[in-house]
Amino acid sequence: MITTKNIPTSTGTQKIIQPGENTCKINSLSLEPVPYKEGAYNLSLNLETMPIGGDFEGFLVDKDDTTGPRYEGQVARVRFSEWAFSDGVTKSGISVSRDLEILKAIQTICRETGSTEWLDKNDNLHDTIEDFVIAFNSDKPFKDKYITFCIAGKEYNNKQGYVNFDLFLPRAGKGQVSLQNADTNNGKLMPFDSDVHIKRIKTNPVDSFTAKSDDDFPGVAASSKVGSDFDL
Repeated sequence: MITTKNIPTSTGTQKIIQPGENTCKINSLSLEPVPYKEGAYNLSLNLETMPIGGDFEGFLVDKDDTTGPRYEGQVARVRFSEWAFSDGVTKSGISVSRDLEILKAIQTICRETGSTEWLDKNDNLHDTIEDFVIAFNSDKPFKDKYITFCIAGKEYNNKQGYVNFDLFLPRAGKGQVSLQNADTNNGKLMPFDSDVHIKRIKTNPVDSFTAKSDDDFPGVAASSKVGSDFDL
């Protein structure tokens, strides 16, 4: 007999962070080389939202271990900036230092997670910016500290033909910030505006994407260990 009792229901919540205002913790971060400019890096943040609860079932930490732990919130890789960090000169003639700009980004994360002491302890300890970021990720002074982000996104078609988002933090306007401690409410966090912060591609209405399996998770390195990118 077919029973209509205790039919499972779904929250319909996506497993992947979407563009918008999101409160997240940083599970890990890394410098990612870009193919179009030698020596340039993206600073990639592997984020996880607050636990969603209910019947939400997040991605497996290790997608090859079907009995292993799952993320309690949505996850995604988000670039600290839309543009990669590199040495150069602006159109107005101002010199830009890749390493200094990355240090400013790390300083911002430390400030918003109450971990600026880490910067003082690591003064003159690392020879390269790569070593500095590796140490920062290894020590994780940001662990389990929540930040509210304004997250922008650029649409793209994945290999299956669905629309995904390349996520990044937008450039903040004067007097605004794109991220701040989750307990701060000073009005400086830039409001998310889909007309401004989503860069869309022309696509048919049916070409939408909702992650259903752990293999659908975009932006993960080609490794069986999702946990290598999203450490709990």
